[in-house]
Amino acid sequence: MSKFAVIPFILSMVLTVQANAQVDADDLYDLVEHNYADNDGVSIHYVSLGEGPLLVFIHGFPNQWYDWRYQMAALADDYQVVAISLRGYNRSDKPQGVENYELPYLTSDVVAVMDDLGEQSGTLVGHDWGGIIAWSFAEAYPQKTENLVIFNRPHPRSRKREMALNNEQKERSAYIARFTNSDGDLGGMDAERRAGSHQGTVWYERYLAAYQRSDYEAMLNYYRAYYPKPPWMVDESPIVPLDVPVLEFHGLDDGAYVNESLNNTWESMGRDFTLVTLPGIGHNSQNTGDIQFVTTMLRSWLEMQKSRQ
Repeated sequence: MSKFAVIPFILSMVLTVQANAQVDADDLYDLVEHNYADNDGVSIHYVSLGEGPLLVFIHGFPNQWYDWRYQMAALADDYQVVAISLRGYNRSDKPQGVENYELPYLTSDVVAVMDDLGEQSGTLVGHDWGGIIAWSFAEAYPQKTENLVIFNRPHPRSRKREMALNNEQKERSAYIARFTNSDGDLGGMDAERRAGSHQGTVWYERYLAAYQRSDYEAMLNYYRAYYPKPPWMVDESPIVPLDVPVLEFHGLDDGAYVNESLNNTWESMGRDFTLVTLPGIGHNSQNTGDIQFVTTMLRSWLEMQKSRQ
């Protein structure tokens, strides 16, 4: 069994497994079923479509569940695709207080969604902050994690190393100090600006409404609860290998993370680890660039994991 595999971007044209999407991404909004899971009094909104093995999609900051529309539309024919609105976002509850955005609450929100669906386990797919939650969920609940898929969020251990030792990463992470300031830096967080990139599409009004329903202070509380004040330190705790198959996509032009953050990720893996690097692609690798390649690779990898069970 290969523990580490690199799939170069150039191989995109030779994939033999092709996505058989039966849903257009623009139609997804009207097809999904809206549900709410209760996590100790906090209501978590999620949408669901399709039947089959469970895929739980977790968006990042400051995004919305809509960011997963391409993958959900493509995979709903063979899977039950579920996307969560993180607490503080869109139609989910927005509890006050930094302590309500600590990782145990965020991972237990995912458990609450699984329980509401009547599912004991599933595949988690996370981007950015959703990636932090997905990495942490797999560590805390390996028995509930069949597979783990990460988009542009380096493993926490590797990320901490670069934040502590890499001067370029320290510069790129300067925004965290603003976000964690008790006064809050809400610059650039207005709904119209965030929805602006979708102007001229059917998704503009949907994103705009979702951002207007969101709580920007809650979004910043994620950072305040997770990041200690500088100086950041290397994680020197013993490595406990993650006993879950992992697929990681990473756009190499991501302005938030230096590419060295990918180094030595395999040391934290206890099962096979597939890394797909995407030259010329930035932070939002799930919905920019060659979306068909990324989604087809995701389907192919999931089918391979099913065949090995």
